[in-house]
Amino acid sequence: MSNIGLPEILIIGIIVLILFGGKKIPEMMGGLGKGVKEFKKSMKEDEPAVDDEKKK
Repeated sequence: MSNIGLPEILIIGIIVLILFGGKKIPEMMGGLGKGVKEFKKSMKEDEPAVDDEKKK
């Protein structure tokens, strides 16, 4: 897999800006942040169950 540098990130950002517009991007990032937060929360809740399974 190739490395992604600054020029590639800028190109991706410009394409996203063109496709979704400036007003929609903050909403999308907010939804993405909430999703990541919920994922981390569920992973922390499942950790004790995983530890119990390893002990058996």
